[in-house]
Amino acid sequence: MKAYIIKMSFEGITPQIWRRIILPAGGTFYRLHQTIQCATNFDSLFQEYHSFSFEIEDDFITDNRVLIEEAKGKKDNKRTVKSAKHVKFDVYLEKYGVLTYTYDFGDDWKIRIVLEEIVEDYYFGHPTILDGGGTAPPEDVGGVPGYEEFLSVYHNPTHPEYLFTYAWAEQQGYVAFDIDALNDRLKYVKYKKTEWTSIKHKNYDVLSDKYRKSDIVNLEEVPNKDVILYV
Repeated sequence: MKAYIIKMSFEGITPQIWRRIILPAGGTFYRLHQTIQCATNFDSLFQEYHSFSFEIEDDFITDNRVLIEEAKGKKDNKRTVKSAKHVKFDVYLEKYGVLTYTYDFGDDWKIRIVLEEIVEDYYFGHPTILDGGGTAPPEDVGGVPGYEEFLSVYHNPTHPEYLFTYAWAEQQGYVAFDIDALNDRLKYVKYKKTEWTSIKHKNYDVLSDKYRKSDIVNLEEVPNKDVILYV
């Protein structure tokens, strides 16, 4: 099936925090939002926590119900406000090649989305992270300035606020980038049905695929397998 390979990266953060993701065509902007949430440490994957938007030319695409209701049939500052749940991203992504996702109108996170490739041989009905780097910021940290201050404390055990900050980070779900764990979560962000007839699998466990790893561990390929204790 048709799919897009995109690279998403946080703006204003150095070193870069980025993810390369393949996602099926035909999804709404709300599905794209869920995909981004899943690939980060934010908390709006399955429930609305903070609002988001995509501003593209004269279109302002959002999940904010107040803005959507206020703008029905009207122009807001020469923009047409649309519901993210009712607009598909295909035309926009292919036309412009670059989109900007804004999340949490208070912290004002900006994530740049770049279309890298369009493929026709992706058969899973959900997105997959192909590569990435960097630990994504936690919720409610205060945007880029707050994140920089957070890091200065989080990585300094001698700081008087270190223990409090470390505990707060755990509570916020601040965890290192783990591609396998995130891809397990992404299986629930379904755009369409998986085309299992086009995938090499055994009882729906993937044996091999161009874009996804095998779901089954080949013990013969495990490094230092001779020193592993099997129970």
